Amino acid sequence: MAHFAKIGMNGKVIQVLTCGNDVNQDANGVENEHFGKQFLEDTHNWPKEMWIQTSYNTRGGKYYNSDGTLSADQSKAFRGNFAGIGFTYDDENDIFMPPKPFPSWVKDVATASWKSPIGDAPDLTEEQINDATKIYHYTWNEDTQSWVLGFDPKA
Repeated sequence: MAHFAKIGMNGKVIQVLTCGNDVNQDANGVENEHFGKQFLEDTHNWPKEMWIQTSYNTRGGKYYNSDGTLSADQSKAFRGNFAGIGFTYDDENDIFMPPKPFPSWVKDVATASWKSPIGDAPDLTEEQINDATKIYHYTWNEDTQSWVLGFDPKA
């Protein structure tokens, strides 16, 4: 199954469709994005330039096997992420980006994701991880531009 994102204004993904591999292959059975785009234009009357193929098994710039394990063959990683409605196609970097979670976050092209301006959240301590009464987590505070430790009670 081949997957294609329908691109609207400002590169926004407005739909994701599948088509059979047979319509996305040349006469020798070699996959070619052009054929899928042409099929979708003919079928849906949306210009073929606005259909972009996306990989169901790619996320965060990495390719995963169908069982969810990281593939040894990363040459299959395709366009950063599997496109979803609300994602944006970045044609300069040829990747699909999820919605930006906070105004201050910056694009990480290598992982096709957004990162806080100060880096990843701190790691939890062993004590926090092993606490039998609470589940600890960090959340981003846009006003203070910092990670804030919080917790939820364990059920």
